[in-house]
Amino acid sequence: MTVERTAVVTGAGTGIGRSVATALLKAGWNTVFCGRRKSVLDQAVAEAVAEVGHTQARALAVACDISKADRVDDLFETVLAAFGRVDLLFNNAGMSYKSTTVDEIPVEVWNDVVGVNLTGSFLCARAAFGAMRKQRPMGGRIINNGSVSAYAPRPGSVPYTATKHAITGLTKTLALDGRPYDIACGQIDIGNALTEMAQPMTVGVPQANGSVAAEAVMDVQHVADAVVHMAGLPLDANVLFMTVMATKMPFVGRG
Repeated sequence: MTVERTAVVTGAGTGIGRSVATALLKAGWNTVFCGRRKSVLDQAVAEAVAEVGHTQARALAVACDISKADRVDDLFETVLAAFGRVDLLFNNAGMSYKSTTVDEIPVEVWNDVVGVNLTGSFLCARAAFGAMRKQRPMGGRIINNGSVSAYAPRPGSVPYTATKHAITGLTKTLALDGRPYDIACGQIDIGNALTEMAQPMTVGVPQANGSVAAEAVMDVQHVADAVVHMAGLPLDANVLFMTVMATKMPFVGRG
C-alpha cells in the first residue's frame, strides 16, 4: 500500500510557493498551501486542482502569519488533524524591501523582514521537526528557500541579505540535528525566477557598479521541478545545497 505523503508550503499563494505547491500536488503529495491571505490561497488551490486534474492527492488552504508562534502551532495542528503527519516543509515565505542604504532603513522594516524570513522559517521548522520526530514512521524533510542572496548581496539589501545568510546556518544546523530522527534538511538558492516579484528585473534593477540594468530571468517551473526532485529523494539521501538560476544573470562575479 502506498503511504500518503504530506507537504506544507509557506508563501504558497503566489510566485515560487504557488508553483512549488502545485508541482508537489501533481507529484502526488497531499499539499498544504499556507500564506497570509485565505482568498488568495483558495484561488491558488482551485487553480492547482484544475491544472493537476484527476489525483488522489488532496490540497488544503490554511491562512497563517508565520511570524507568530501561536499561529504556526495552530497551522501544524490543522495539518496533523487533516492528514495525520508531515513529511515535507518548504520554508518559502519571505519579504524584501526596496534598495536602500543601511542608515535609511527603518527599524520597523528590519524587524518585519527578520520576522518573516528568519523567525518565520525557524518557527515553521521547529513545528515541523517536532511533528516529524514524533510521528511513525519517524522522519521527514525540510527545504529552505535561501536565495542567491545567501551568498552575494544586491546593493542596498541589508535586511534581506542578512536573513538569507542566516537561513544557511539554519539549514546546516537542522541537517545536523535531524540525523538521529531521519529528518533531512536542504536549501535551494534561487536566482531570478520570473514571478510578479521578479518582474522589475526584466526592466532594470540597481547593479553593484551603480548602474541600473535589466537581468536575465528563467521560468519559475524550473524551481518547482527542482524542489520536487529534492523532496522525492529517500531520507538516506539529501541535496544539502542547490542553486537554480537564470544562466546569464549577474551572480557569478556579482560586484
